[in-house]
Amino acid sequence: MNINFFPTKGNLILAKNTLKLSRQGYELLDKKRNVLIREIMDLNERAKQIQDVINEIFEKAYASLQNANIENGISNVERFSHGVEFESTIKIKSRSVMGVEIPFVTYENSTSNMPSYGFANMTSSLDEAIYNFNKVKDLIVRLSMIENAAYRLALNIRKTQKRANALKNVTIPLYEQLTKNIQQVLEEHDRDEFTRLKVIKNKK
Repeated sequence: MNINFFPTKGNLILAKNTLKLSRQGYELLDKKRNVLIREIMDLNERAKQIQDVINEIFEKAYASLQNANIENGISNVERFSHGVEFESTIKIKSRSVMGVEIPFVTYENSTSNMPSYGFANMTSSLDEAIYNFNKVKDLIVRLSMIENAAYRLALNIRKTQKRANALKNVTIPLYEQLTKNIQQVLEEHDRDEFTRLKVIKNKK
């Protein structure tokens, strides 16, 4: 609506409707922001917990790998590592949180798969290393999904905050003042008209 509209009752109705919609829009954006903030706080907490577990399992995995290198020889461990397949089962879908597309990653967990080498002349330390590294892979997939979701939520929270601030600090005060000005002008016109009619009546 043009803020320079002529002060008429029709424009007053338009200004009031715009003001009402702006207030409703601000309330919705404020609710959306609060929901997204709660969601991102939950994601951050989950990410911290997973990161702590990853660090712990990484230590176990590298300790097992070091033992495997000592017990079986680095060249043998390296030779068997060539049989490890590249991860090709990861699929990315999405879900919506208050209109924000959040990635949802799925893949075939291989922590229970049989190793790609024979058991002859190999010690259990290599099995432990592979098992732990597979667990780390699973956790990293989950962590990447959570961190990506948190990043997207943070961007949307920033956009939502800007829109809410624009409504609260610019649009709503503008139309509050516009509505007030039009009402004052119309009331002044009504008083003038009343006075004019009274004068005419007295003359008659």
